[in-house]
Order: sequence, then C-alpha cells, then structure tokens
Amino acid sequence: MTDIRFLRPDAFSGQTIIVTGAGSGIGRAAALEFASYGGHVVCADINADTLEETLGLIKNADGHGVAAVGDISTDEGATSIVQAAKGRVDALANIAGIMDGFLPVAELDDATWQRVLAVNLTGPMRLTRSVLQLMLPAKKGSIINIASEASLRGSSAGTAYTSSKHAVIGLTKSTAFFYGGSGIRANAICPGGVKTSIDATPKSEFGYEQCAKTFGLATRFAEPEELSSLICWLASDAAINVNGAVIASDGGWSVA
Repeated sequence: MTDIRFLRPDAFSGQTIIVTGAGSGIGRAAALEFASYGGHVVCADINADTLEETLGLIKNADGHGVAAVGDISTDEGATSIVQAAKGRVDALANIAGIMDGFLPVAELDDATWQRVLAVNLTGPMRLTRSVLQLMLPAKKGSIINIASEASLRGSSAGTAYTSSKHAVIGLTKSTAFFYGGSGIRANAICPGGVKTSIDATPKSEFGYEQCAKTFGLATRFAEPEELSSLICWLASDAAINVNGAVIASDGGWSVA
C-alpha cells in the first residue's frame, strides 16, 4: 500500500494521545501512526490480547505507548483510560464502536439499543468530558470522533447504530462550539466501508435487505490506514483552523 503519511516526522513528539479501539482496525492503525510521529500513545481497548499485539508493534518500531484495558461504556473504564495518560492529553481519538445487526426499530430490543449507545455515544462523551479537564488548563487539545456513513443517512445500518452515530455528530459540534475559544478543537470523520473486524452479522433479514439496496453506491472498502492518516492530520497543528468539521471519508458514497 502507498505510504500516505504527510506530517513531519516529529509532529507529535512530546505529546500524549489516547486512542480507543486500539486493539484492531482503524484504532490500531491510528495508534501505530501516532507513535510513528513521535507521540506517546495510550492504547485503549476492551480486549487485552489484541491490545498487547498493538503495543508490541509500536515498541518493535521504537515507538512509545502504554496499554489501557477498559470498557469505555462504563464510567470506571473511561476513568481508568484517562488515568493511564498520567495527567496530560493532547489529543483524543474516539474510535471504538460496535454495530447493531441491522435491526430496524420495530425489531430493536432494549439491550441492543442500550449497549450500542453506551459504546458509541456515552463512552466518547465520558472520555471527552474527562480529557477536557486536562485540555482546558493547557488551552490546547484536539478531539477526533469516528462517526460513520450512518451519520449522514438512514440506510447504512440499523436504528441503534444510525441513531448513535448521528448523535456523535451532535457531540462533536457541541464540543467544538463550547470549547473552540479555549483552543480545543473537535472534529468528526464519517467512514464508509473499512476493512476492520467489527461484527456486522445481520440479525434482521428485513433490515439487512433494505440496507443492502444502497450498498452498491459504495465504491470500495478502505484500508484502516486511509482513515488513520486523516485522524492524525486532524489531531495535528496542520489542522489548527479546522473545528466542528464533519468529514466524509467514504470514497464518495455520501454524494450518491
């Protein structure tokens, strides 16, 4: 794959970055890329085994990072992740997320609704709330939220996932509005299809068939590194004037 990194080699030297979902997919790619630019990466994930693999890859490349095993959907998990940063957070990349089996609202059970919103929305809110306590005194910081193609339309996933990702846009814009004047930026990325291990097993035949009608509009599945490059750029000073943006990285799917 072509190397698409474009920041200076020391872009994150001396900085601490929290990356959730760092055990695989976009999260792992982002953690590796932040470390390659000199950042100290707090690699967070619920899966200890895959997290250790990511940390091993970082250290094998002479990078710096620590593992923070925790469930972002719980207050205890989110708190432990921020505590692993040891009092400094320059950037937060909220990447961890789960899908909902393409369940439409008439078939949606409370457990799925609550779990999807807890992971995709409440977790990023709690982490954002915590890191702001460190960013505000520093008068500087960047928060990147991974939204989704499902943030832009109603036909990409089930009701819980679509609702959670629409709300991530609201969280992003609200954060940008309230804290932009304090030197803190918040932006969202809306990926289309990406080659990750997220569980997209259909739980509703009707829901999947309806969504599948639009899948032909997607041009391709992206590599995780194609998203991590954008994440790192948004976290860097190169994007200092970008705040409250919602950026589609979907190969043009959203224009169809």
